[in-house]
Amino acid sequence: MPGRVPQLEDEIRSLIGRLGEDLEKKNLSASGRLDALNSLKSRITSIEAASVFTQNDIHILCLHAFSPSRESSTLIELSHLALKCLANVLLLAENKRQTFADSGYAVSAVESLESGCDDQLLCSRILFLLTYNTTFDFEDLLKNHDLAGKIHKNIVAHSPSSTSPAALTETLKLLFNLTRHYPQYLSAFTQTIKPILEILSNIQSRLKTLQPPVTQSINALLNLDLAETPELFFPLNKEETHSRHLISILDSVVRISKEDELENLVPLATLLRKVVGIAPINVKSDMQARLLPSNAERAQPLGTSDSLPSHLLRLTISPLAPNLRESISCLLFELSDQDATTFVRNVGYGYAAGFLMTHNLSVPDNALTSGGSAEDPGARVTSVDGQEINPVTGQRRDMEPENHMPEMTDEEKEREAERLFVLFERLKATGVMNVVNPVEQAQREGRFEEID
Repeated sequence: MPGRVPQLEDEIRSLIGRLGEDLEKKNLSASGRLDALNSLKSRITSIEAASVFTQNDIHILCLHAFSPSRESSTLIELSHLALKCLANVLLLAENKRQTFADSGYAVSAVESLESGCDDQLLCSRILFLLTYNTTFDFEDLLKNHDLAGKIHKNIVAHSPSSTSPAALTETLKLLFNLTRHYPQYLSAFTQTIKPILEILSNIQSRLKTLQPPVTQSINALLNLDLAETPELFFPLNKEETHSRHLISILDSVVRISKEDELENLVPLATLLRKVVGIAPINVKSDMQARLLPSNAERAQPLGTSDSLPSHLLRLTISPLAPNLRESISCLLFELSDQDATTFVRNVGYGYAAGFLMTHNLSVPDNALTSGGSAEDPGARVTSVDGQEINPVTGQRRDMEPENHMPEMTDEEKEREAERLFVLFERLKATGVMNVVNPVEQAQREGRFEEID
């Protein structure tokens, strides 16, 4: 394709030239402008094509895109085509974003946010792209041009049911980046929490998987200050509504998705963890009941049933979703009051051990042995409702399968010890691992008892 690039550049230069000349001489008909912009848009499909645009070319596109003359559907279509060309250039050629940022047309993009769904989609996307790899400062737009207010109005317009999910998605992406980069303006977006929750509730009831704009709604809530006005997330007499809805989303996605497709659940798990940290006691208790294994599940080893808590436990040791594995473990630890002993009691040491080790959290030495009082860590971990449990698997002792194998004789034990001794010596000889032979160690510590 080496010969195609110069030809493509000539074609773009010719089309831009015609559009620029038309701004001065008005020598193109409406259909002629539409044809020129459509031809131009069809050519902006690569970095090479987008890189052709100069500062003046972007200025020409902006004049067509933000034209004050929009009295007819044709003029509106012309504006939208120019906006699409502009958005494609900024998407494909990162260095052109700074060119647009320096042009002064960002204010026009903000003003156009209120002109309809197509303008909202395209202008939100253009502003969103300015948050990457530019020195553009949104402070003026937030302080003097009511950018937060316009975003709020657009999201309210999509609530509870959006007729333009694409426009809503772009608006939420812009909101997320603004709240991330300008946390000092978080309070300006607090009012937007309620419509986002309404949209999330309405859309997810019709969806079976995480997809836009649900994912963007969750991301937006992650950055917003839910604690500033808790009544928005925990409405009076319906405090559990939104936390239960988020849990239902988690439940449905976990059940229908393959394990290696679940990494996109990390923001949802993080949001649930955030909610646990600010939730009233009754909401936190409700979340614990829905996300932690119940006592009824202890009839078998934890993590073996089809319940949501079992699915979550299995994800905490998943090799296919490492980021989600960490997020789910953090959520369950938060639900356990950030206490290592309570965490082991809730999920079993088998699931807790890796998380505790990687986070340098220790369990009291006597936590895995039976204790005498409710305050004793051993009692807290090894018994539930008066029933003794296996601290490693979380299963009730009286429900564990009986071991029908006969006890080993002393001679069998000695032969097994010799076999292990040989295996460990071979492993040491490989030099792959630095291991201590437990038989040798027992001899050194005087724990070996000779059999007469």
